[in-house]
Amino acid sequence: MGKKIVVALFDTKPYDREYFEAANTRYGYDLRFLAPRLNAETVRLAERALAVCIFVHDVVDRPVVEELHHSGVRIVALRCAGYNNVDLIAAKGRLRIVRVPAYSPASVAEHTVALILSLNRKTHRAYYRVRDANFALQGLMGFELHGKTAGIVGTGRIGRIVARILCGFGMSVLAYDPAPDPEAARAIGFDYVPLPELYRRSDIISLHCPLTPETRHMIRAETIARMKDGVMIINTGRGKLIKTVDLIRGLKSRKIGAAGLDVYEEEEAYFFEDFSAGGIEDDVLARLTTFPNVLVTAHQAFFTHEALRAIAETTMENLWRFFESDQLSYEICAPPPD
Repeated sequence: MGKKIVVALFDTKPYDREYFEAANTRYGYDLRFLAPRLNAETVRLAERALAVCIFVHDVVDRPVVEELHHSGVRIVALRCAGYNNVDLIAAKGRLRIVRVPAYSPASVAEHTVALILSLNRKTHRAYYRVRDANFALQGLMGFELHGKTAGIVGTGRIGRIVARILCGFGMSVLAYDPAPDPEAARAIGFDYVPLPELYRRSDIISLHCPLTPETRHMIRAETIARMKDGVMIINTGRGKLIKTVDLIRGLKSRKIGAAGLDVYEEEEAYFFEDFSAGGIEDDVLARLTTFPNVLVTAHQAFFTHEALRAIAETTMENLWRFFESDQLSYEICAPPPD
């Protein structure tokens, strides 16, 4: 079954190889693990492959689509949920595009709550203090989540789990989604409200929506001004949901009390790589990391054993369905060309 099918996996790390090789034991495809990210300069590495597997920082724009199609690639499998890095219009009629829509929503939801708790109780700062034999409590004051209001933007699988956890803390949970799920709201115990109301009433705002033209820079100076003084902002979605320079201004003015970011709008230049020896040249990212009330993690919310296993297994199943039955479970349908 499929033993001669070559799959080129771009932007891979040792842990990708481990989980994909385990998942591939059922299929026997020829997996080619490539360290470079897919773009116009590296697309030639997909030569002789019938399938390409990509991650969040690979670029499948029109030139890449055309080159992949020309070289005989038939399907692009994203090992992630988001697909804003793919030109779906260019892919229409040339490539099939599939993704992993729900690899382990609990992983991302739990990391979201970890950021909230760490920022609130300042455990990241306390950890380093104690290592230096400093047991003073000054500057480590937090607040009870019980009785506070959380705003969840996006009530897909991840957003709903975050809402359930925060309801368990005794928080009042508000939510906004252009496609609301009233049944989930009743079952979990949150309320849908318009987005401006969510901004105005929330003590903590957590982003769990996809990156679209409508959501790009949804957190910016104008919307920050509507929020409570001292609001905590959490983003485990996509970096470009937040205009970072405006976030920094909000932090400097103390309009924003804390920020937890697992994503950053220019993260593709740094995230998943080691720059500890040479430092970083991105002044905005460097400024973010100087704030004691900001926690930046390197897009690791998904990074659990369960998630990596589910990503590999779903991706391999997507490929099998395409090559063996042409019945895809998680195809992204491209809109028709203009």
